[in-house]
Amino acid sequence: MNKANKNIILGIVIILIIGAIYFIESSKPSAPSGTGISIALPPNQSATSTIAPTGAQKSADRTQIIKQKSLRYPPAVEIIPGGQFINSQPFKLQDLIGKKVILVDFWTYTCINCLRTLPYLEAWDAKYKDQGLVIVGIHSPEFDFEKDYNNVLDAVKKLGVKYPVVQDNNHTTWDAYQNQYWPAEYLIDIDGYITDTHFGEGSYAETEQKIQAALKERDQVLGLSDTVPMGIVNPADTVVVNPTEALSPETYFGAGRNEYLGNGTKGAIGVQQLSIPSTIKDSSLYLDGEWNFQSEFAKNTATGAKIVYKYNAKNVYLVARADIAVKIAVLLDGKLVGRERGTDVSTDGTVIIKENRLYKLIQDSDYREHTLEIIINNSGLEAYTFTFG
Repeated sequence: MNKANKNIILGIVIILIIGAIYFIESSKPSAPSGTGISIALPPNQSATSTIAPTGAQKSADRTQIIKQKSLRYPPAVEIIPGGQFINSQPFKLQDLIGKKVILVDFWTYTCINCLRTLPYLEAWDAKYKDQGLVIVGIHSPEFDFEKDYNNVLDAVKKLGVKYPVVQDNNHTTWDAYQNQYWPAEYLIDIDGYITDTHFGEGSYAETEQKIQAALKERDQVLGLSDTVPMGIVNPADTVVVNPTEALSPETYFGAGRNEYLGNGTKGAIGVQQLSIPSTIKDSSLYLDGEWNFQSEFAKNTATGAKIVYKYNAKNVYLVARADIAVKIAVLLDGKLVGRERGTDVSTDGTVIIKENRLYKLIQDSDYREHTLEIIINNSGLEAYTFTFG
């Protein structure tokens, strides 16, 4: 075979091979529509790794967050009613967890510290209730008359409290929380954990910031738009107490806790005839006349009885009641009280005591030392405690 024929045959073979390859490739099935797009994997993730959908990832993140909370915070404690609900039908905290942020407030309506905290609670309720905050007032009474539903209802109305209040007459909820103070605040987040507590007055800005943070988290969990109003409330007519000032202690009249009784027999139930000595001590309670001591109160049994107390404070409050109205005169350093008179004192320096409540006797402009004298015009005053601020 000559060279020319060899070249022709070689060319034919090459053409046949190329045609065979084209036929094989064109006979393969085509790729479905939409494939063939390159997906960039996250760092350190192999091609065989599973990429979780957005919803599943969020669920996993929430599970981790809740796990961390369980290691850091105690779970909410259910309320155990000891009486009736006010401003609400009966409910459980469990009904609110997962839906609301809850602020549990332990209080009682004759506690001056609680009363000074109320304007902030009422302002927070008005500001945040539409954003998911529910304030629950747990009314844990200090005195027996505070267990009376009508007394609590009357106080709630007069104080302008609009959020739910639950009577805790047996202190069962108080004990369940292992609480020890009036007032006491427990902030429960959307997941049902107590993420913040505060005992006593003050730190209002810090508490409000914690409320705002809890409400923002609620919005995120429920997929809501963030509508939480910012800023810090500053209610009018609030009293700022300076804890560094020397204040006289809360002083009880009843035999159960009358450790500051300056004359007479401490801790004794029954009638005592008392007279005020010529020299009195600071922050001691002195009574004049015939007094019937019971566990919670002391009751004068004749007209003309007196109460004397040398105190160091700015304001003075008296928790008292009477079956039949009793008129008292309030003297400060030997004179009928004038510009320093509290809101319950008339311009003539007198007060009518009847309702079971706290009476504001002295509201001074600064912390000072004074001698308070109360002259009781008729019998039947039940005196429970002096508190100071």
